Amino acid sequence: MKTQTRIALTFFLVTLTIMIVLGSGVYFFVIKYTFNDFYKRLETRAVLAARIRLENEPASATAFQEMRDRILEKLPQEEDYFFEITPGKTFQQESESLKLPLTFFNEIAGGKTSRYQKGTIFFSGILYQQDHRSFIVIVSAENYYYSHHLYNLRSIMGGAIVVVALLVLSVSIWFSRYVFRPVRQITNQVKVINSQNLHLRLQASSVNDEVNELKNTFNTMLDRLETSFATQNNFISNASHELSTPLTAIIGEADVALSKTRNDEEYRETIGVILNEAERLERITKSLLFLAQTGFDGKKVKMETVRIDQLIWDVKETIEKMNPKNKVNIDLSLMPDNHLKLKIKGNPQLLHLAISNIVNNGCKYSSHQPVKLSIGATDNSVMVVVQDAGIGIPPSEMAYIYDPFYRASNTHNFEGYGIGLPLARNIMRQHNATIVVTSAVNEGTTVRLTFPLENVAQH
Repeated sequence: MKTQTRIALTFFLVTLTIMIVLGSGVYFFVIKYTFNDFYKRLETRAVLAARIRLENEPASATAFQEMRDRILEKLPQEEDYFFEITPGKTFQQESESLKLPLTFFNEIAGGKTSRYQKGTIFFSGILYQQDHRSFIVIVSAENYYYSHHLYNLRSIMGGAIVVVALLVLSVSIWFSRYVFRPVRQITNQVKVINSQNLHLRLQASSVNDEVNELKNTFNTMLDRLETSFATQNNFISNASHELSTPLTAIIGEADVALSKTRNDEEYRETIGVILNEAERLERITKSLLFLAQTGFDGKKVKMETVRIDQLIWDVKETIEKMNPKNKVNIDLSLMPDNHLKLKIKGNPQLLHLAISNIVNNGCKYSSHQPVKLSIGATDNSVMVVVQDAGIGIPPSEMAYIYDPFYRASNTHNFEGYGIGLPLARNIMRQHNATIVVTSAVNEGTTVRLTFPLENVAQH
């Protein structure tokens, strides 16, 4: 069942239920009022009947009779009954004669006003005492309002409920269609969008409502999808280029070597080129493997307590062994006195890989000028800052620095694959940490790694 139909049906059923409950309540209170009013009328007649029938003074009896005839209208099937209470009398015969329960007589004899209904005939009885004698006085009559008018009331209310229910059903269907019209418009617009026209967007309005918020959210998602598709295409293009370059070199060298017989020196030179290109291809594939693992398998990474200062010294040693020209200066001016603030939960191998890639980029793109590596901590975080004085990144290209295989336009004279920063960001995400890059052309780049409080090891 569609949501639109379900809402219309729910609205209809709720409204119908409210109408039935209200109608039943009104009908119940009308019946209650009718019964009470009619019983009071019978009780008034019972008092007057007793005065007329049992008064010893004829003048008073005549006066009450005139009052009854003049003021009170004759009720349908109105009857009066008088029974004297004598010692030992059980009223069993009277009960059977009038087909009334014996308790009805006993209640009256006990001094209570008693009421009883038999179909549309109502009975009301009182105890009347005159000259040390006690009488049960009963007046009965047909409740014409109950038997006729309430039937009409039931018919009118039932018909009204049916008519209003049909009206409510029509309004519910119209209202649900009206409410879901923007949703249908969104659905029709979305059906047109596919991978070939991701530039299309939903038409948002100036009205600040939930539908417009949904459109804006969907447009934001389309922006991300379009960017993701563009990044994917760029990744495939760059990856194909990076992988094909060493393969082309290997195939070319092999073809040249096989084209004719050569001496040992030429073969060794060719094999050396092939080996270099094969090692380059291996580095690229390993980087891709790390990138895939850190991007999609982060939940399986084993975490342990890591001293960030020890990790930094290990990175310095690795970078300077990698190339004797590399120079890393460690700044401890912001280092906290409490060594516990330098402990984080993480994977030491992945953290070493991420920071090494960033520091190595700093050394490479600054032509091996010294790279500053700082350690700091606050009550809320642990920080590692890498600063270089290299070529920097053009401002217009900062948005693409995390795209795999993307390299800035001013890096053509430097060897690289464009995997270091994307890999570092994936590793930071696995550690619930952040990476922020700021850069200025010909001034250098600063990379700040921040491990938030929830990732700080508790001891």
